[in-house]
Amino acid sequence: MKKISLALLLLLGVSFSYAQQVRPYKLSELNKNGIPALLEGIETPEQWDQKKEEIRKVWLEYIGELPERPAVQYHVVSETQMSDHVRQKLLINTLYDDTITAFLLIPNSAKSDKKRKYPAILAMHPTNALGKASVATTEGPPNRRYGYELVSRGYIVLALDDLTAGDRIYPGEKAFRTAPFYQKHPNWTIMAKTLVDNMQGLDFLSQHDRVAADRIGTIGVSLGGYNTFFLSSIDPRIKAVVSVCGLSTFTGDPRPERWGQRDWYTHFPRLTTDINNDQVPFEFNEIVSLSAPKPMFFFSTQNDRIFPHWQQIGEALKDVYSLYDWLGHANMFHSLIGPGGHDFPPEIRELSYDFLDRYLKNKH
Repeated sequence: MKKISLALLLLLGVSFSYAQQVRPYKLSELNKNGIPALLEGIETPEQWDQKKEEIRKVWLEYIGELPERPAVQYHVVSETQMSDHVRQKLLINTLYDDTITAFLLIPNSAKSDKKRKYPAILAMHPTNALGKASVATTEGPPNRRYGYELVSRGYIVLALDDLTAGDRIYPGEKAFRTAPFYQKHPNWTIMAKTLVDNMQGLDFLSQHDRVAADRIGTIGVSLGGYNTFFLSSIDPRIKAVVSVCGLSTFTGDPRPERWGQRDWYTHFPRLTTDINNDQVPFEFNEIVSLSAPKPMFFFSTQNDRIFPHWQQIGEALKDVYSLYDWLGHANMFHSLIGPGGHDFPPEIRELSYDFLDRYLKNKH
């Protein structure tokens, strides 16, 4: 008997229903009962594909528009020779006549070996006013210099300034103040803007003559930590993800309003109304699941002052692992929860770098 495609069955009016909590979720019920399980009521790959598309649709509605990006143009502002790499300061064009400031770190060996293609990393910075410099130079905190450390392991590293950080802080404003953005784009989100800029960064890396375009990963802490899997959820060019102290959940969060409107960094303005009405449109284990079965590494801690609800975060990690296991790729999802604070300690950095080496340097 020939297999009938899901699309054909849908056209014939055959529905695939599965038990699930009703979306939008009641936040009070999530706090009482736990996160919505990804595989609840799911028995077949077709059912999972259907649910995944529903999650993606809601996610894209809340992100907002992701307009077509202009062809990449860039300018090398300066070049600095370091001990084992060259650091270039770049200006890269992006949407609406805006410009992304960035550091590109190139291993010295890439300058002499013109035939070899190198794996690349998009290093996303945390909530640090230095922006790109906090992860790509020695100016940043010792445990946040992951871009600077990864170039020493043979990666070409691109570190962008998020809008509101580094060289992209609005004139007269403090870092991470998004009010000027929303004055100019009241119907958009800063997260959509960040995603578009990061995708423009991927365009740049994919076209670079020293980069292996099929071996690009991303790494980040805190703000950069969730930007890693946000980007991976919509761009298949990311082949491996390291997210450190960046996964949160609405469930159990003592401050879920952090994701809505505020006088500092406003992620998704419309979430404020939802949360005030005891609702959330998605849970973050669902957003992580959009990358499955891509290789992913997560680290969270039990004494994180930013995301203190580590039990619920652990529940989300366990749930995503169950999905990977069900898909037959349990070995590709790695997560750890440690006793420390909101940081990226040396031993965890080493584990995460080995993880990136496994999936971006070694063939499987």
